[in-house]
Amino acid sequence: MPEAFEWLAEVTPSLRARIEAAGLPVTERPLMSLDSHHPLPPQSLPEGVTIRALDADDPALPVVLAIPGLAFAEEGTAVGSAGRADLAVAAEKLTADGTVATTRPSLRAGHKTLVAAFAPDGTPLAAGHYHPANGTTEIGGIGTLPTARRQGLGVAVMAALAAHARDHGVHTVFLAYAEEAVARIYARLGFRPAGTTLLIANQPARGQ
Repeated sequence: MPEAFEWLAEVTPSLRARIEAAGLPVTERPLMSLDSHHPLPPQSLPEGVTIRALDADDPALPVVLAIPGLAFAEEGTAVGSAGRADLAVAAEKLTADGTVATTRPSLRAGHKTLVAAFAPDGTPLAAGHYHPANGTTEIGGIGTLPTARRQGLGVAVMAALAAHARDHGVHTVFLAYAEEAVARIYARLGFRPAGTTLLIANQPARGQ
């Protein structure tokens, strides 16, 4: 099993030096937390686009799970090249390697909630997820199909995830971000700075 650690810098300040002394690189990700009393502002969507949470048997599950990989492969917020054809290929790979099958039990048990924005023809354009635990959750995996960027889809999915979490008993919602431009968008939803998470660089992705 590959080594994977993540911790709050403010809670365990001495751990970073020990991890680095062991030869493991450490990277930082600032955190933001949603004010529990802040009303989520309504988000506008392009005409015909809808947002919904997926269940374990949703036929769109493979393509929705494929979105983050394509989004993170083309960093930034500018419109990119990966589109619907790439989405179909990536979805086939996730079905073949068992990712889709291993995700279904988490959705059925309520350990994972997956939300996506869909074009009028049913093609998913943006997606994200959260994993509730004892009234707390981190929203993650927010990604937009690169050819569908600059339409407000990512922030709309983020708002939908936060609203869904609140409606299902989650009182502490937080997230990590990598770019200041993204942080400014989340701030408009009511997220505020909340410390720093440290993790081993290039460790396996969480929450898959």
